Amino acid sequence: MSWDKARGPRIAFLGTGAQGASIGADFALAGLDVTFIEQWPDHVNAIRENGITVNLPSRTINAKVPALHLCQVAEIKEPFDLVFLVVKAYDTKWACQLIEPCLAPDGLIIGLQNGMTHEDIADVVGRERTIGAVIEIASNMFVPGVTNRQNDPETSWFALGALDPKTQPRVEAVAELLRNSGTVEVMEDIRSAKWMKLVVNAAELIPSAIINLPLADAAHAPGMLEVMRAAGYEAMHAALADGAKIIPIIGMPPVTTNHPERYVDQIFEEVLKTFSQEDTLTTSLQDWRKGRRAEVQEVNGWVVDILAAHGQQAPVNKRVMEVAYDIEAGRIEARPENSALLIETYKAAADGR
Repeated sequence: MSWDKARGPRIAFLGTGAQGASIGADFALAGLDVTFIEQWPDHVNAIRENGITVNLPSRTINAKVPALHLCQVAEIKEPFDLVFLVVKAYDTKWACQLIEPCLAPDGLIIGLQNGMTHEDIADVVGRERTIGAVIEIASNMFVPGVTNRQNDPETSWFALGALDPKTQPRVEAVAELLRNSGTVEVMEDIRSAKWMKLVVNAAELIPSAIINLPLADAAHAPGMLEVMRAAGYEAMHAALADGAKIIPIIGMPPVTTNHPERYVDQIFEEVLKTFSQEDTLTTSLQDWRKGRRAEVQEVNGWVVDILAAHGQQAPVNKRVMEVAYDIEAGRIEARPENSALLIETYKAAADGR
């Protein structure tokens, strides 16, 4: 721990949408020195006026937190010891470049994000100042100043790990802070853990958004469970090709199967059972309903590119990308009938095996 023990760390949450705001509120209510930095002006104004309100399954909380617009980062005088980065994966690099001048020389950036963003963070601030993270919480936000979190801390899960072995001894102190918001595991092999999360994200996020249904409904739509699992299987093959190990995440027991595809099924089942509700919308579908692009390249595209680099194909993930880009370009709408576009590719790929 490098910060003053009496004062505690100076902490920023860069990106305070549904996830960042709810975790940051837990930090603030624990008495930590927290500042929100956010790009949605109405959200910043609402937090300044009324604090951040978090609707949890068991209760509603409200925290008063200093909130800055992105344009005010240049006015920050005292550096941050810890920056929790909770922006979209595609915004990682510029966000790190924005905040790097405000990071203490031995400060750390913790990427609470989907995708393999730890490498983008390290490219900007260095591997020794980067902590990779896995996050498993379902949240949504449609009203400024109010986030709806569908997991109480008891069913919220995180993993943390340093990229540089010399930084690993500092991770536990960060984990202890994050335990204000859920269960936290410190992992030596955070890269493999992030790959395991990407595997389940490839199966869930964009495929369910394409058919414009909550995750649970998408998984029960005719033919879609097979499509979603197939996208996850391809992602697992990409992970193994990239040197990742099959390791347990989201509180699952140690791996008891050497069958990669069976483990994908187990992760998927655990997410549906423990970390989502009947009305849970994936972050990708929330993005589309707000008129924003989703993390298509950063999840499904990552699978396609990694397998291509190893001379292999990912036909299901590639088709997911194609349909997603058609939706984002306005050529088609996200709707249940789109399942046929994915099922056709899945069946062709299965017949070709």
